[in-house]
Amino acid sequence: QVQVVESGGGLVQAGGSLRLSCAAAGRTAYAMGWFHQAPGKEHDFVAVISWDGDSSYYADSVKGRFTISRDNALNTVYLQMNSLKPEDTAVYYCAAAQTISEVLGNDYWGRGTQVTVSS
Repeated sequence: QVQVVESGGGLVQAGGSLRLSCAAAGRTAYAMGWFHQAPGKEHDFVAVISWDGDSSYYADSVKGRFTISRDNALNTVYLQMNSLKPEDTAVYYCAAAQTISEVLGNDYWGRGTQVTVSS
């Protein structure tokens, strides 16, 4: 488990944008990813990026709208969310691990950050 802190959520109208941030503890660069959880649903994969930023993958539902990036000097990963839709409304969680595969299998969740998209 790698400790992470999510921030940047808020309330936005449909079509608007938000940028989420995830800060990882320590100075080690990890593969990091974003998941979201809507009411009554599981934690669903959103996007993931390798430790060096060379590889990234997205859920089909966000391709072309969301961009994941990182700043290793700050040990932080970002999720730029554009063209937001009401169905994007959820609590967004970040996970960090040595590999992308481990991120995708994450079972540890912090507090997350709430994203609400109004219509």
